[in-house]
Amino acid sequence: MTGLRGANALVTGGTRGIGRSVVLHLARAGANVITCYRSDDEAAGRLEGELKETEGTHHVLKADVADPAQVTRLVAECRSRYGSLRTVVHNAGVISHVPFAALDGEEWHRVLDTNLSSAYYLTREVLPLLSEGSSVIYIGSKASLVGIPLRAHYTAAKAGLMGLARSLSKELGGKGIRVNVVAPGIIDTVEPGDAADAALDQRLEEYRKRSPLGRLGRPEDVAHVVAFLAGDGAAYITGETVNVDGGL
Repeated sequence: MTGLRGANALVTGGTRGIGRSVVLHLARAGANVITCYRSDDEAAGRLEGELKETEGTHHVLKADVADPAQVTRLVAECRSRYGSLRTVVHNAGVISHVPFAALDGEEWHRVLDTNLSSAYYLTREVLPLLSEGSSVIYIGSKASLVGIPLRAHYTAAKAGLMGLARSLSKELGGKGIRVNVVAPGIIDTVEPGDAADAALDQRLEEYRKRSPLGRLGRPEDVAHVVAFLAGDGAAYITGETVNVDGGL
């Protein structure tokens, strides 16, 4: 991928699902990648093993991006290990399904802080490490455009990422820094070893039948788009939301 070989990248929430695929895709394209995770040590260990087999200098660090102090420490590690960043992918996030009438303030703030406030913390901290040609990519959601019952807090947070990206693309464009959103649709992130979930399997099958392409998205479908936006081929793309939803 043009522009990624030898580049330095930070990916938050990179040990499972979409984040893991993004990390491996960037690393295999020649980038040096630092990623972080909040709690799943086992998944982090598996990713570390894969990255050891991949050319480049890679690190898997523990950090909760909803905590500003931990974001500061994470970016300090990037500065210490790499000195600068070419690509920043904010993927970390949480979701829950709660009727709006039952959605209390604690859960509202947990989801907003992890999905949206963390993007503010992270982008503010990495700014000194970015320069002309750098690319910031937020992983949003198609849900932000259509709305989904029981996910008002999640939908609001992901919609906020689009507004943040639009504003920052104008504010940072003069410095040659691009800011975009990738909005996945229904992505099958079930991994080997995950506990069986009959209800989830049924929902995914329903979405699969509705998909114009006859399948669900895969994490690598999102990773390919992220890598494109990070590379030189997207040098004139900023402030955009790219839907990766299979036409749903």
